[in-house]
Formats: sequence, C-alpha cells, structure tokens
Amino acid sequence: MGTPASGLPTEVLDRGVIVIAGSTMLSGLLQIAKPGFVLRFIGAKDSPTNRHLFGTVGMFMAVVGGSLLHALLLDRGARRLILGWACLQKIGAAIAVAIGVVRGVFSPIALLVAGFDVLSGLLIAWRRTREGPR
Repeated sequence: MGTPASGLPTEVLDRGVIVIAGSTMLSGLLQIAKPGFVLRFIGAKDSPTNRHLFGTVGMFMAVVGGSLLHALLLDRGARRLILGWACLQKIGAAIAVAIGVVRGVFSPIALLVAGFDVLSGLLIAWRRTREGPR
C-alpha cells in the first residue's frame, strides 16, 4: 500500500484498525457473556434489565467488530463502506457513554471507554480516507 502523504504507512493504520476491530468484537462478546461484570466495572446499576440491554449492545459490538475484521482481512471490496459504518459506531458509542456519565448512569471511569471509542473512530476515519473514492 505504501506511504501516504502524512508519512504513516497504510499497513500501520491497518494494524491499528485490526486491533480496534478485534477489541471491539471481544469486548462485545464479553458484554454478551458477562454483562453484569461490565456494568459493575463502569459503575452502572447491575439489574436484570440492564444486563439484558448490555448483552444486546454487546451483540452489536461483536457484529461491528467482526465485520470490520472481515473487511480488512478477507473481503477488501466492502472495506470503505464497513470502515465508514464502524467509524460512526465508535463515535456514536463515545457520545452515548459520555451522555450516560453526565446523566449519572455510569461513573466517570466510563469516560475511559468513551475516550478509546473516540480515538478508535478517528483512526478508522483516517484509515478510510486511504481507500479513495468508490
């Protein structure tokens, strides 16, 4: 792929996005399997309703992370499209978590998750710019 104008090789960006995709998929699977653990970690109320909803959110995270991995490693034809949707998911998740902290649903420790999602979304968006028009 070479080195784009910014000086950072596309391969380095790909590795970063692969790590993000894998961590998104794995954290989603963790939310499916152990939603109460994740809720307690971010300082949210651990209730049957919240566990169910967090498990559902985890399913979507696993799907987005898995599709991003698929686009980067197996099917390059849909890469630009999947990168765009994954970027929106990461930025949207960061906003939702930050709102949850402001509303007192999550403790401030959850802002670490939001920060990771913002940085991930920006890296994914940056990588998407390297795909060119479709």
